[in-house]
Amino acid sequence: MLEKMRRLPDAELEIMLAVWGAGAPVSSTYILEQVQDKRSWALATLMTVLSRLTEKGFLICRKEGRNNLYCAAVGEEEYKENEGKSLLEKLYGNSFKNLVASLYNGNAIDKNDLAELRLFLDRVEGGK
Repeated sequence: MLEKMRRLPDAELEIMLAVWGAGAPVSSTYILEQVQDKRSWALATLMTVLSRLTEKGFLICRKEGRNNLYCAAVGEEEYKENEGKSLLEKLYGNSFKNLVASLYNGNAIDKNDLAELRLFLDRVEGGK
């Protein structure tokens, strides 16, 4: 776990999503295939970004024969939780109600989403 987790730029996040999605150590070739629809990178560019993610502590690079295999050093849920907290703090002053109201007013969520949220909250509160 990182002491203070940094927010990842979009390109680095796409790589992390590919690694998290694989669920096992992956090669740079695998990652390049996963991001090719969004990024038209040469392998050298990808290697630079992978190196940066390793230096930041998000990836672990393990040499296996002539290949490097990459696995996540930070879990997907851990990253999402950190980003969620940061978003709530920075944009909504730690007000979950304001976040939901903003999403609802902007048509990003609808009444069905609110019903799902209500069920989730009931389940969480019932578990206490």
